[in-house]
Amino acid sequence: MPASPDHNSERGFIVPIGGAESKKKDAVILERFVALCGGKDARILVIPTASLLNETGPMYKELFEDMGANSMCVPVEKRDDCFDDEMLRILENATGVFITGGNQLRLSTILGGTPVARRIRSMNAAGIHVGGTSAGAAIVSEHMIAGGRSGPSPRESGVELAPGLGLTNRVIVDQHFNQRQRMGRLLAALSFNPFACGLGIDENTAGFIGPDGWMEVVGRGTVTVVDPADLQHSSMSYVRRAEAVTLIGLKLHVLAEGARFNLETREAAL
Repeated sequence: MPASPDHNSERGFIVPIGGAESKKKDAVILERFVALCGGKDARILVIPTASLLNETGPMYKELFEDMGANSMCVPVEKRDDCFDDEMLRILENATGVFITGGNQLRLSTILGGTPVARRIRSMNAAGIHVGGTSAGAAIVSEHMIAGGRSGPSPRESGVELAPGLGLTNRVIVDQHFNQRQRMGRLLAALSFNPFACGLGIDENTAGFIGPDGWMEVVGRGTVTVVDPADLQHSSMSYVRRAEAVTLIGLKLHVLAEGARFNLETREAAL
């Protein structure tokens, strides 16, 4: 379950980005994240754990600073780093946390269950905004897609799941969605957990999920919302390995920029 806000706090935004977001020209997603975190008063902590490239974290730090924010990149490369008191102190001063792309399993195996992960959860509950791109988007939810098959249809063994940060238990996020044909693995993930909605987020597209439960789409692509609330039948429990899965009663929305979806009421709106 997500951390509970205290009575005096409003939960911070959660901002999953589908990857490959514009970084210089027309960088509307990153600019909006900076504005949300306080603009010139923003203090954005970049966590590049998912990436094996040394330049990833410093690149985002420079991008945020070019947009007028204060930013710091803190490489978290092993679990021991997540128990460091100085790391926790640095987190406390942030108005926003940004998790870069890369490998989801690096995030879950290095951050999962550590004081850093718990601190990010409690900070978000206390009003600090958390964004992530690609792998950093996948890990914001309680159940994280760690891998799986490309393709349009769900199949048994079509998805690998791992624990995420648990900032929300309302959604399962998949990224690079239409570009990499990931509808099948998102549907497979939902067949295991029909409590949550599936968010398939295209590249250069984000969902800004507010404390009131409303998600607004920002960017040039779409967010595909798969709502299994009325799922009547799933064959996932008895199909053979790699066979196609039957799912009856799903509801689907395709939302472009400006469209909204309420994660509590399952209502789509313009």
